[in-house]
Amino acid sequence: MEMEEIARWAFIAFVAIAIISGLAVGYMVYNADPNAADVNGWITLIMLILGIIVGITSITAKEVTPFLIATIALIVATSANVWAPLNNIHELLYYWATYILNYIVAFAAPAAVIIAVKSVFAVAREK
Repeated sequence: MEMEEIARWAFIAFVAIAIISGLAVGYMVYNADPNAADVNGWITLIMLILGIIVGITSITAKEVTPFLIATIALIVATSANVWAPLNNIHELLYYWATYILNYIVAFAAPAAVIIAVKSVFAVAREK
C-alpha cells in the first residue's frame, strides 16, 4: 500500500472519529452529563494531535490549495454558528451538528497551519 493510500484512509478514519465523537459528546451535553466538558477537552486534544500528524505527513503539493480553502470554509461555518436553527427543531440535533463540526475543525485547523507554513517556506526558497 502506497503512502498516499494510507494517508487517504487515515484522513477518512479521522473524520469518522470526529463524527462519532461529535455524536457521543453532543448526546452527553444534551443529557447534561457532568463529564461532558472533560470528554470534550480530551477529544479536542486528540483531534489536534491527529491534525498535526496529517499536516506533517499526508497532504501533497497538489492538495494544498483545496485543503486550505476547505479548512477556511469549515472555520467560517463554525464561527457563524450555522446550526442555530436546528435548536428550533430539536436541541439534540443542534448539539450533534455543533460538536461534529467543532471536532472536524479541531482536526483540520492544525493541519492547515502546518501546510500553510510549509507553503510559505516553499515560496520563500524559490525566491
